[in-house]
Amino acid sequence: MDANLSGLAASFPWLSLIVLLPTAAALVMPLLPGDGSDPRLPRTVALVVMISDFVLMLLAFSRHYDPSLEGLQLVERITWVPALGLEWSLAADGLSAPLVVLSGLVTLLTTAASWNISRKTKLYFALLLVQASAQALVFLSQDFLLFFLAWELELVPVYLLIAIWGGKARQYAATKFILYTATASLLILLSGLALALHGPFTFNLSELAARSPGGTFGLLCYLGFLIGFGVKLPMFPLHTWLPDAHGEANAAVSMLLAGVLLKMGGYALLRFNVQMLPEAHLQLAPALIVLGIVNIVYGALNAFAQDNVKRRIACSSVSHMGFVLLGIGAIDALGISGAMLQMISHGLIAAAMFFVTGVFYERTETLSIPNMGGLAKALPITFAFFLASSLASLALPGMSGFVSEITVFLGVTANDGFTIGFRVITIVLAAIGLVFTPVYLLSLCRRVFFGPRIPALAITGDMKPRELLIGLTLLVPTLAIGFWPRLAIDFYESSTNALAAQLSALPVVALGQSLGIG
Repeated sequence: MDANLSGLAASFPWLSLIVLLPTAAALVMPLLPGDGSDPRLPRTVALVVMISDFVLMLLAFSRHYDPSLEGLQLVERITWVPALGLEWSLAADGLSAPLVVLSGLVTLLTTAASWNISRKTKLYFALLLVQASAQALVFLSQDFLLFFLAWELELVPVYLLIAIWGGKARQYAATKFILYTATASLLILLSGLALALHGPFTFNLSELAARSPGGTFGLLCYLGFLIGFGVKLPMFPLHTWLPDAHGEANAAVSMLLAGVLLKMGGYALLRFNVQMLPEAHLQLAPALIVLGIVNIVYGALNAFAQDNVKRRIACSSVSHMGFVLLGIGAIDALGISGAMLQMISHGLIAAAMFFVTGVFYERTETLSIPNMGGLAKALPITFAFFLASSLASLALPGMSGFVSEITVFLGVTANDGFTIGFRVITIVLAAIGLVFTPVYLLSLCRRVFFGPRIPALAITGDMKPRELLIGLTLLVPTLAIGFWPRLAIDFYESSTNALAAQLSALPVVALGQSLGIG
């Protein structure tokens, strides 16, 4: 009996249920009674669905997923549209499983943070649910066409969430977001189709990875993917949509943007650029490190120029995602592990910062830094949470940001494949960006929470129990990973080690040598 139950659990479509449950609920949302002006029922339904979906994730990955294995697990494969070669093909490994759990947690908390949405609530929460399905499908798809459909699908809810519930310049920000990301998607599609047609036609990601094409063809596909996924990361100079999107989106949608959407770019670089095109990655890895350094320094410098709290945090995200590029470019197990840990860490920290920003925006009705001051006495709990998330963001020891960034540094410095000069320059420039981070974050805390109180700011009370719970749910794992990194590392280490071993088995090629390898 136990063996039968175990077999039944193993064959249960866990991943399909995780992906499809939120969309099924979204389709039911318009049928709920009322005209959508009363938010209570739509938000309750969305919250219950996201809690259920997150519980499914925890059950699937705690009971039926073995993180010590490097290959695909929980595999589900059904022929969907044979004429197009499209399959409903889902599976999880160390690259995708932790990001699925991260996306489920952040989306659940985003739903809870949207409690005060009072306009078109049925549509709002339906879009959040569709977004939950789309982002899970991005991480779990093992068919390129299915991946691409999910990648495109997640653009629509985000566009509408910004365009309908955003600030005064919401139409501009939403249009800029969709233009950047849709144009990038064209390059992703062309590169993916080229890989699918290069040999026996297939969209299966494992079969495409087994080909590992090199030469000029591999480099062109790599560059197409790099630009396409670099927009979402975001990578300089393709990042300019992000401050506008964050500046106009409400705080809950900003949590989703920073906590999940940016991680799709990093995940896709690992899945496609590194795993499928290792030879091209080995050639262009130093270029990724250079781009990562530019992201770190430029994002930090740009943050100083921002007088809007959310735009400053958005520029901070550009800087911190530079460490993901740095880790991916390190081409060793430590660097790639650091890149994965940075995505998990930044997803939690950035979501916390945007959430707390939304808390004091609801009290002050402004995000202008010059128009705020003295809020620490009026909002002491809010100040404590914002300071804690800022300290995590500036990589204070004992928090996850420190562990992830130091791991990336060690990955670059420990790699004998890079010349000593290249490693020294990389570390020095990245360290400069790190020095800037506490300056612009702590100056933000000082200007917003200290100094003379602005009399025009109407304060209606500090954080409520619901808001406290959301903040703690984001900060507790940040501290837990900071003190015990194995909580996260054990989840993905077998896959990142396998990826690094795949790269180390290849000979270093000429272009890489000219850029600092060898």
